[in-house]
Amino acid sequence: MDPRLSVLVLRVFQRLCLWPSSFRGVSSSLARLGTLPNYRKKELQSMPSFNFSSLSLVILGSLGLGLSTVTRCDVSEPWQFGFQDAASPIMEGIINLHHDIMFVLIVVMVFVCWMIVRTISFFENNPNPSRTVHAETLEIVWTVTPSIILMLIAVPSFALLYSMDEILDPAITIKCVGHQWYWSYEYSDYNASDEDSINYDSYMVPTDDLESGQIRLLEVDNNVTIPTHTHIRFVCTAADVLHSWAMPSLGVKMDCVPGRLNQMTTFAKREGIFYGQCSELCGVQHGFMPIVVQTTNVSDYIDWIVNKIEEG
Repeated sequence: MDPRLSVLVLRVFQRLCLWPSSFRGVSSSLARLGTLPNYRKKELQSMPSFNFSSLSLVILGSLGLGLSTVTRCDVSEPWQFGFQDAASPIMEGIINLHHDIMFVLIVVMVFVCWMIVRTISFFENNPNPSRTVHAETLEIVWTVTPSIILMLIAVPSFALLYSMDEILDPAITIKCVGHQWYWSYEYSDYNASDEDSINYDSYMVPTDDLESGQIRLLEVDNNVTIPTHTHIRFVCTAADVLHSWAMPSLGVKMDCVPGRLNQMTTFAKREGIFYGQCSELCGVQHGFMPIVVQTTNVSDYIDWIVNKIEEG
């Protein structure tokens, strides 16, 4: 079986059968898995006490899963179910909040559907159904209860929104400029004047020029390179029309407005190559403005900066 389909089946079982807090442990295990036997051991350890893990593993085994390794999901894939794997604390918070809210949503939906079905059933089977149109106690309950649920959801969501807008003292600032239809990047922290800053353009690699293993419509000729475990600030603007710089794995998305500077921050927790795209309709070739961010260790990042300065 295709490893991607295997991961899809695993994630379906996780979302259907696990308590939201267990999602966090399973997600972290999934992000660190190497071989399937180790992954199964981690699943057995992280599953709740109702022992659904054994059933899920039996079902997966019956499907004939013969995969030795499973890679991270740092790019959108066909028939993908759920988010891309998180590479920053913000994205981890977004995924966890989504899972928690989805759990509450499902509980509320099941309860409301059950109440509707029971009400219809009692009304049809009762020869003298009640004609009551007002019930103050019931009205208070169904007004206060949703309000309490919304307040409980608001607390973590406000905390997440605050952390997304908070700009910590950044070690590196990168300027992103959207054009029709490519991106320009500027690293100005390492030069004495604006004329000496590191500038380059990033164009999509045409389909005819793709090499083996590269992804159609998502590869670029010049990646954005940032170090891991470092606070990075992106300053975004546009040269012509509205654009939007979006990177799902890092949990960042910022509108690029001509004549205006918008800023956002990120903190990459692991090395990798992450893919995004322009997320604002910007013309006929809007779908051909991919973004590629490569995260490396600090030593490799310094070497990359030195090479860029020498090239300039």
